[in-house]
Amino acid sequence: MSADYLEVELRIGKKYALYIPVRVARALGLREGDRVILRAARGRIEIRPLRDPVDLALHGGKFASVEAEEVEAVSLEEQGRAIKSPT
Repeated sequence: MSADYLEVELRIGKKYALYIPVRVARALGLREGDRVILRAARGRIEIRPLRDPVDLALHGGKFASVEAEEVEAVSLEEQGRAIKSPT
């Protein structure tokens, strides 16, 4: 079995509860209290981790960069618009 692929057999418990085995939870970096997305389609169930946006922002992969000068320019532009058209 590959490290990228885990398959385990589970039993549905009382009130249709599913318990994720510790080795699967660890492989996915899940902790007690984490949220997941469950999708059921075409006779299959898929469960994916739902990552905390703050955690992703701090520790997730970065795919774009913005310089402080760019942020300042956009901020000044938006402030100018807000002054011209008050709500």
